[in-house]
Amino acid sequence: MDTHTIYSDQDKVLRLMAEKYPTKEIVYEKIVYLRSQLMLPKGTEHFMSDLHGAYDSFFHILNNCSGVIKEKVDYCFGERMTEEDKAEFCTLVYYPREKVEQLAAEGKNTALWYQQNLANLLELTKLMSWKFPASKVCGYIPKRYESVIVELMNTRPEHDEAQRHYYRQLIETIVEIGGGADYIEAFSVLIKRLAVERIHIVGDFFDRGDRPDGILDLLMEHPSVDIQWGNHDVLWMGAALGSEVCIAGVIRNSLRYRHTDVLERGYGISLRPLSTFASRIYPDENPIKAAERAITMMMFKLEGALIRRNPDFHMEDRLLLDKIDFRSSYVTLGSGRRVELESAYFPTIEDGADCYELTEEERRIIDDLRSYFLESKALQRHVDYLYRCGSMYTRYNGNLLFHACVLLDEAGDFRTVTYKGKDYRGRAWMDFCEEKAREAWNEHTQEGLDFMYFLWCGLLAPTSGRSFTTFERSFIADESTWEEPADPYFRLIKEERICEKILAEFDLDPKRGHIINGHVPVKVKKGESPIRAGGRALIIDGGFASAFHAKTGISGYTLIYNSRGLRLLQHQKIASVRDALRENRDIESVSQTVELQARSSLVRDTDRGAVIEDEIADLHALLHAYQSGHIKPE
Repeated sequence: MDTHTIYSDQDKVLRLMAEKYPTKEIVYEKIVYLRSQLMLPKGTEHFMSDLHGAYDSFFHILNNCSGVIKEKVDYCFGERMTEEDKAEFCTLVYYPREKVEQLAAEGKNTALWYQQNLANLLELTKLMSWKFPASKVCGYIPKRYESVIVELMNTRPEHDEAQRHYYRQLIETIVEIGGGADYIEAFSVLIKRLAVERIHIVGDFFDRGDRPDGILDLLMEHPSVDIQWGNHDVLWMGAALGSEVCIAGVIRNSLRYRHTDVLERGYGISLRPLSTFASRIYPDENPIKAAERAITMMMFKLEGALIRRNPDFHMEDRLLLDKIDFRSSYVTLGSGRRVELESAYFPTIEDGADCYELTEEERRIIDDLRSYFLESKALQRHVDYLYRCGSMYTRYNGNLLFHACVLLDEAGDFRTVTYKGKDYRGRAWMDFCEEKAREAWNEHTQEGLDFMYFLWCGLLAPTSGRSFTTFERSFIADESTWEEPADPYFRLIKEERICEKILAEFDLDPKRGHIINGHVPVKVKKGESPIRAGGRALIIDGGFASAFHAKTGISGYTLIYNSRGLRLLQHQKIASVRDALRENRDIESVSQTVELQARSSLVRDTDRGAVIEDEIADLHALLHAYQSGHIKPE
């Protein structure tokens, strides 16, 4: 490219910028604003993983911002409030509407109570807003209350008597006209936004818990969220896009964990035809178990057809229906081992037919279920959100986030995966997997839809990293056959050299960055630690869903990254909303510092800071063009 072309391209950029910033004065203002932003403390990031539908736990953690609000209340009010008063005030911030209703029923929400709590909320808001530019604070305020709240935040009653009278009049008028409860709720929304600037969800919204739909509804209200897809997420995403085998997998999991409400009530997907069919062919089973067995067989059939048409998935060891000896009730596993089945009763496999072909009745049921999934507006809305805010991995402020693993071989080198004759490894394989997932969304190709199921349970899938033994767990009593081969990543991530190699592969500083992922529950009660490789890797799957509590011994993790460093919260017990309101109970958590920085991080140290620096450089170029007369300002 010659010099003239470079100049012409720059000239085009400057003229486009001039349309947005048409005068020197506007450019001055923007440069001052951006330069000052660079010196503010970096915002607080929260990381959570493997929520698995545990709505109550997530709701409370989201409302108390993993204890950040309680810390700010302690700092703000110190000994001016008793511990009981601070606990009640925190509950008001977490659950403003419910707390006001409770106190109203008890006759405690007097005018004086409203005035005092509005004053306390204002004081807390002022304290928490200092690290944000005024424009961002305004953007966090619910619009209907913005003008009054901004006016209150600009008052300085402690410095001037006239200001004190003005401030009191604002507060008293809000209460007199009956707006106390509404403004308390508006302040609570603002405080929570100030407490957490960015939320990272490192995969797995679905299965095991009863309200993944509620969790997604809550997140969709937050202004700054990114998501790294987990294998449970891609299964539901594939189902919503029409993958028949993903649909069967979703329904099987919902029946297995006894959480079909999310399908029937949350997403309007009827299981009645399946239940009727299942009760007829498995008359001796209870209805839920019968439905689970019926959909499991359909899933194995559909999975078998998928494996046959996708040899590059290397899932041939899962083709087991055709390895069953129905007379002797034995099956020959992929390893060649011959194992006895608990039962050889397979009423939907017809003599002489391909065992991987659906029967006519099974086909009708799958077609019916597919139409429900495709027509569910609520599910489609949530899956659209997962695609818009989600990805296979995220690089954010020097850290690498992904759900499960980066494929490695036993020596710790990046594993080579061959697909359609082309080799991929490391970051390139993860990029390709995301490309195929988005192909399923944008084009609904059979290859893309098949890929979604592969991402759910393939050993070579970076969202899974292990080979599922679903057949063995369903039909074989011998638990030695249940072991699931896993990628060496899960063992090698404990080594610092491996973490540094992975960080470098994603163009991150291997000495300062961190790998943050979930997928494998950390068994704290057995002495496992979420902190690996001297802090280079953080495995934050602590088991939010109650199904995991016995295994992990805790109720989940939250990782917090603020201007001072990284802190891990290990949640011991999460109060229900009812207990929080009745007893002002909060989360019982243990805090552990992962990394404490010598100085506070500023916006200039973040990814956003780099973007601002580039924008400032462009603005200076435009200002020079104005000053030199190359471009005429308005």
